[in-house]
Amino acid sequence: MKTQSTKTKRIIYWISTGWLSLGMVSSGIVQLIQMDDNVTMFDKLGYPSYLLTLLGTWKMLGVIAILSPKIPILKEWAYAGFFFVSTGAIISHMAVSDPVSEIFPGILLLVLTLVSWYFRPEDRKISQI
Repeated sequence: MKTQSTKTKRIIYWISTGWLSLGMVSSGIVQLIQMDDNVTMFDKLGYPSYLLTLLGTWKMLGVIAILSPKIPILKEWAYAGFFFVSTGAIISHMAVSDPVSEIFPGILLLVLTLVSWYFRPEDRKISQI
């Protein structure tokens, strides 16, 4: 029988993971189709536009890994990738003095990544040897 604490943690996990997945899929699609605004933003940040395809692909694969019921080591890598992508976006926007409205999406995805990772159920973690 699950305790109230376990149920609460599971609810927090699924809400944060759902929003994280939605954010990564939506931004990944925008990057994969290379929308004009995204290409312009990447140019402003000093990155080549082909990086959009790589990031979009990695985000899609990361969402699949996080939502899949098995392969905890792959989930750890996906969470790490989401952490690096989010912190990279935050730092990149800060480096060019973008307004908070440009920085906030990266902060939100970073928080969702950390909350989802922290509250993930035991069966989605790497077993201790």
